[in-house]
Amino acid sequence: MDNIMVDLWPTVKYEDIYIRDYESVAELVAGLKRYFVFYNDERPHQSFGGRTPSEV
Repeated sequence: MDNIMVDLWPTVKYEDIYIRDYESVAELVAGLKRYFVFYNDERPHQSFGGRTPSEV
């Protein structure tokens, strides 16, 4: 669990922050909330055999 941020941060940057180019902190916070719902509930993860973290 201690490496989760090291593994997760590049994914968040490349799949959300860089492509959305948020204009304000409020937009960033709202966007990250949406992204983490997607990340945990919809996005398949190779390390989980194509399942989501919520499924595991």
